[in-house]
Amino acid sequence: MEAVSRTAQWTAAARALETEREDRLFADPYARTVAGTVGFELLERYAGAGTVPFLAIRTTYLDRAIGRAMREREIRQVVFLAAGMDTRYYRLDWPTGVTVYELDRPALLETKAAMLADEPEPAGRARRTVAVDLTQDWTGPLKEAGWRSEQPTLWVVEGLLFFLPEDAVRTLITNLWQHSAPGSVLLGDVISKAALENPLSRPFMKVLEEDGNPWLFGTEEPERLLTSCGWTVREVRQPGEDGADFGRWPYPVPPREVPRVPRSFLFTATRDEVTS
Repeated sequence: MEAVSRTAQWTAAARALETEREDRLFADPYARTVAGTVGFELLERYAGAGTVPFLAIRTTYLDRAIGRAMREREIRQVVFLAAGMDTRYYRLDWPTGVTVYELDRPALLETKAAMLADEPEPAGRARRTVAVDLTQDWTGPLKEAGWRSEQPTLWVVEGLLFFLPEDAVRTLITNLWQHSAPGSVLLGDVISKAALENPLSRPFMKVLEEDGNPWLFGTEEPERLLTSCGWTVREVRQPGEDGADFGRWPYPVPPREVPRVPRSFLFTATRDEVTS
């Protein structure tokens, strides 16, 4: 698989470890399957302080935000951009009639399909895989797969934005807003620029670069990023803050005004009805 897509397997390995805890925050019975041996090897190579608890928190935050969006807004089409080895289609309790679209590169989708070939299809929902490069046109293939831009969409952008240059990040988030009907929701995560530049991060960043997966983008102002691309920010949480702790984050969370602190952000944004 392409280098960036391989990162999906080490995040799956982290989900497997969380699933196997007695006090687990979620259960992902498919995680070990899609992680494979490679996923655990990469997790050992990449994992530093806070990596595994962060991935447990991110998964839990997004699981709960997805459920909340489906209940409150009655959205019935969900798009995972750079879906990777995500298994939420199988493991979450989706409302009847939901269609889940998984966008990623062809090699990853083919590998994932082979790994999950023996898993029974859950009832009451549908999944469509769309092989695309997200730096090129992806809306055309998504529409061909059945997605309807006039209906509200739940977009999930998990573990993607820091792999893209800033121009590509802004273009992607703006395109999502432009192709969203009122009532749509955007969920995802982003890191701070300080997380890219902190001396303690250098060994991790060096390993990512050596493996062809460099992290390129960060921002200290995720709210400004989202609003400048059209979205209405509903919440931004750092691991360890209320709503993004879940008893897993082992470190203090410095206030946002403290400069040069490596941070991760989890966000929920919406596109709502225009009112006069």
